[in-house]
Amino acid sequence: MKWHEFLKKAGNLPVIDVEILLAGVADTRPVKVQISRWVKSGKLIQVKRGIYLLSKDYRKKEVFEPYLASILMSPSYISLEKALEYHGLIPESVPVYTSVTTKRPAKYVTKAGVFSYRRVKKPLFWGYDSVSVDKQTAFVAFPEKALLDLFYLNGMNIPPAYLKELRLQNTEKIDTARLLVFAKRFKSRGIMTAAKRVVKYITKEAENQKTP
Repeated sequence: MKWHEFLKKAGNLPVIDVEILLAGVADTRPVKVQISRWVKSGKLIQVKRGIYLLSKDYRKKEVFEPYLASILMSPSYISLEKALEYHGLIPESVPVYTSVTTKRPAKYVTKAGVFSYRRVKKPLFWGYDSVSVDKQTAFVAFPEKALLDLFYLNGMNIPPAYLKELRLQNTEKIDTARLLVFAKRFKSRGIMTAAKRVVKYITKEAENQKTP
């Protein structure tokens, strides 16, 4: 396959999954050899075995990183600090795209970003919504689930001071009733205690904002 033929097939794809792209091709070996050469020449960027991006010189569509995260590991959804940043709940920009999965933990350091995967048991794999950007669909935790995932996976006994260190902002986006309902589903006294501390913190912050 010539480069221009490959571009005709893959030019409009934000992320190239070779197995899908070559479905129906009887002998894929020659194309895969070419792909290796294109990676070495800088035309393609390998993110993971079988998953590629076009270099910026050839890319027609920018990749939505949470979408890429969902392709690198499925099932998964963006959570923890990255989801908090996405919802505007913390002021800092988080460099690592951390996702929750039911599979083994993994980490991919790529030219497109750093993608980390934290494992939870299947009963805790919920609390996320689909998000689409430029027809690229990804999954991101609700604000409440992102907080609870953070507490759960980091094994924190959340002291009140930690919430200040986290620098939570725009806390009106957090549904405190849903937070407590979600916390109950964890069946963990520690998680429920942490959730109640978050509710108390949000209530106090709201009162401080009303005080002239």
